[in-house]
Amino acid sequence: MNQKRILVTGASGCVGHYISEALIQNTNHELFLLVRNPNKLQVNTQLRPGVNVLQGDMQEISRFADLLPTIDTAVLTATAWGGDNTYDINVSKTIELLSLLDTERCEQVIYFSTASVLDHKNQPLKEAGDIGTDYISSKYQCLHQKEKLAIAPKITTVFPTLVLGGDAKKPYSHATLGIPEITKYVNLIRFLQADGSFHFIHGRDIATVVQYLIEHPPQTKEQRKLVLGQEGLYANQAIEELCTYLGKKIYFRIPLSISLANLIIAVFRIQMAAWDRFCMNYRHFTYDNAINPATFGLSNYCATMTDVLKISGVPRKK
Repeated sequence: MNQKRILVTGASGCVGHYISEALIQNTNHELFLLVRNPNKLQVNTQLRPGVNVLQGDMQEISRFADLLPTIDTAVLTATAWGGDNTYDINVSKTIELLSLLDTERCEQVIYFSTASVLDHKNQPLKEAGDIGTDYISSKYQCLHQKEKLAIAPKITTVFPTLVLGGDAKKPYSHATLGIPEITKYVNLIRFLQADGSFHFIHGRDIATVVQYLIEHPPQTKEQRKLVLGQEGLYANQAIEELCTYLGKKIYFRIPLSISLANLIIAVFRIQMAAWDRFCMNYRHFTYDNAINPATFGLSNYCATMTDVLKISGVPRKK
């Protein structure tokens, strides 16, 4: 295995932790892990030589103008989830970083977008740019701006679906933090029927895919846009698996319709952001050809709803 110089931005985030850990433990590549606060990085950076922790911020990416042209692979997970600096970090500074890479030397950029900016056919979703949250609309903008760069042919864009992950030494994803809350309401949820579908993917499975892509860069333009997710799951399937896991019987189910939801919103004058209302009506957040470790003949860590509950520490009941 040829040693590469690999940059990972956002290394102290949930996904960044899993990727950094995998690359430290399973490869001999020289790593440069960019973090704002090194104290938040809980992976063992002393496990082997060649692991460099860079303290810095995407907003001052120009500080690394000498390092970036020497990078062979850049894994860009750093993101701002909202607030005043969202566009600056997610678009302007990301474009600046990409522009500082050497187009001759750099083999591949693995850029993290989000599946929320795509429609069912994996094409850009106009509403994501028009009415998306600051985070989603900035990811939509970056999707288009990065295509104008000289490095564009080397960029592999990954679109994670619902991200799970976190443990005692890694920050929890937003979705994983919500799982214990969902299980509290199982006695109500089991009697509801919902029209919706989604994918999820665990941070450890994302890291497995990223490690594979580093060693096997996609060869064609079509292969460079990858939705990350396990097989699509209907909301009703998820509820059934949850009930089986928690030993709860389903005697009957009441369909939840969009018209009923809209009536409740109108009667109680519930304020909804335009993007939230769009998502409620859209309902099916599933995509063509979602990939995961099994796509490449590798083992999945978390492939089913039962795996999700077990890994999240929810006790199983008979």
